[in-house]
Amino acid sequence: MTNPELQWPIVGKYLFHPQIMKGLWVTIFLTILVMALATIMGMIAALMMMSSSKLLSIPARVFVWFFRGTPALVQLILWYNLSILVKNFALWIPGIGTIFSIPTNDIMTPFVAATLALSLHESGYMAEIIRGGLMSVNKGQTEAAACLGMKPSLLTRRIVIPQAMRMIIPPTGNETINLLKTTSLVSIIAVGDVLYSAQAIYARTFETIPLLIVVTFWYLVVVSIMSVGQGYLERYYGREDHGDKEGFLKSIFKFNRRK
Repeated sequence: MTNPELQWPIVGKYLFHPQIMKGLWVTIFLTILVMALATIMGMIAALMMMSSSKLLSIPARVFVWFFRGTPALVQLILWYNLSILVKNFALWIPGIGTIFSIPTNDIMTPFVAATLALSLHESGYMAEIIRGGLMSVNKGQTEAAACLGMKPSLLTRRIVIPQAMRMIIPPTGNETINLLKTTSLVSIIAVGDVLYSAQAIYARTFETIPLLIVVTFWYLVVVSIMSVGQGYLERYYGREDHGDKEGFLKSIFKFNRRK
């Protein structure tokens, strides 16, 4: 800690630098956006995998196998270089012709490529997390609720999801924290996250170590805040760990009152 090469005064100088702050917000926004998209796609894939129809389950399993099995960095580079394979996005209608044609590079910006690649990669993990959570719910409760006349949508909303959440939240929180750190890969395709912002500065000033310490500091701060939020959510949804039967009976009681 006393090594002069650490250059602590320079660390303090850049800790709240506008360029670093802008990059930090890009990192946070990208994490939130990717996690939201990955959760939606993961939920769809999980429900498809649990379907008895092979027309739904097999494509979903292939989707999860591919995007979970290939490295995030490889996917980032592939999407960023999509224009090599597809020059233009065009809409062509027989008898009318081309309605519009847009160069791929105009659509597949670095930020779009990063969002798409990380969302697809993360959705593979979220699909398995959500599927595991849904499968953890006691089948006896869902069967009992169905016998009482609950529609599948209401059954899922009132019985399955509340109980599955306590199994979904912990791994989802870990995945979100891991995703935050994974976003540092987007610097390779020139997305202005916190790491890329630091690299842009030390490329001019050659103050590499102090800038990397700044980046490390902000990652630790954000991860610490996220860990606190994760702990709160785990406690909130974990309150029914020993009260599944009571929660189930309350849901049935409310349903019967509405009837």
